[in-house]
Amino acid sequence: MRLSSLGYAMPGAVLAVGVIVPLAGFDNWLDSLARDVFGVSTGLLLSGSTFALVFAYTVRFLAVSAGSVESALQKITPSMDMASRSLGHTPGKTLVRVHLPMLRGTLMTAALVVFVDCMKELPATLILRPFNFETLATYVYQFASDERLYHSALPALIIVLAGIIPIILMSRSISKTRTMG
Repeated sequence: MRLSSLGYAMPGAVLAVGVIVPLAGFDNWLDSLARDVFGVSTGLLLSGSTFALVFAYTVRFLAVSAGSVESALQKITPSMDMASRSLGHTPGKTLVRVHLPMLRGTLMTAALVVFVDCMKELPATLILRPFNFETLATYVYQFASDERLYHSALPALIIVLAGIIPIILMSRSISKTRTMG
């Protein structure tokens, strides 16, 4: 957990350089090997694809989701597992019938927070994105840097709405469960 929190503490641009250097090295090694053995160039397989971007997002936002899931897992006591096992459930059924229902809200919250963070992540996206791959954040940046603020307004509002609407729904869900319980 401590190691995973390093990605969130690191600026996106630094993380992107830290991801692209080893991936580019691997791509160059694989290209050299393919040229020597098969006489064919492989190009940039990892560093020129969405794999690098998804990997950087995973490293960057793993701490956010893992921290909330870890705190929710601490609420599941070993006696719950033992009770499930004494009723004849396999570990897989225990996961499906005991753990996942108890973690559903936490997993949804973690996924929501990571989704919103990924939508607004700009530095890593600008460095690692494949050619002709745009996100809302890159559109906003591109239009704003060209001083076409009118064009950047809609993507910026979509980012804000994509963050606010799920938070409002989640807040209502939490307040409903508090009034019911």
